[in-house]
Amino acid sequence: MNKKCPNCNLINFLEAENCRRCEFDLKSYPMKQVTTENQPKSVKTKIIWRVVSCMVVLLFSILGFYLSLIFTSAPLQFNEKQKVNAAIQVLETKGFSQEAFLLNYLAAIRSNDNWLNASVEKENAYAATNFPFEIMTVYPDFFTYPLDDVERAAVLLHEAQHLKGADEKSAYEFVWRNRKKLGWTKETYGNSKLWQAVKKQTKEYSPNLFICQDGDLGDCTDY
Repeated sequence: MNKKCPNCNLINFLEAENCRRCEFDLKSYPMKQVTTENQPKSVKTKIIWRVVSCMVVLLFSILGFYLSLIFTSAPLQFNEKQKVNAAIQVLETKGFSQEAFLLNYLAAIRSNDNWLNASVEKENAYAATNFPFEIMTVYPDFFTYPLDDVERAAVLLHEAQHLKGADEKSAYEFVWRNRKKLGWTKETYGNSKLWQAVKKQTKEYSPNLFICQDGDLGDCTDY
């Protein structure tokens, strides 16, 4: 147990008659005794508050960054939103419920580049995704070149993999392996610009899918 000086707040020994710092008469003053055991709790509380404060600042920084991406890009026009929703419906109908859920409820779908995308040079693209912020941008080519909702669904199926954190290799491979399940087949879409572009990119990112001797140009996924 210790004595706290009411004059200068110095903690003195219990048997002390005068404060070691200011010589205050400790005997003549009704003293509250404090324990040194309580002091570490004060330090622990300060550390906890600092951690909480840092987490709050970090949370608001992330929120501010996210909002900056949203506010520097434009929402979809009504007719564009209809086409996107129709493509998502195709995914849900074909059994890609997880991807459809991400696109319907978690993704913020925009119609042009936010400041982050605009700062990066890129080739012509149908869509792009900012992970982990779950912001997806669909470009004019998405509405121009795909033949129908199924082809647009193929693009969204690719981007949904990025919403889950997959890289380009995994996204191209997933779409190519599941193209028949989607109803996106060579017989119907083999001559489309999107089909040719996706096949070319898939060969570049996942050449392991095209090393079979049989099938369409060695496509192992034809079996």
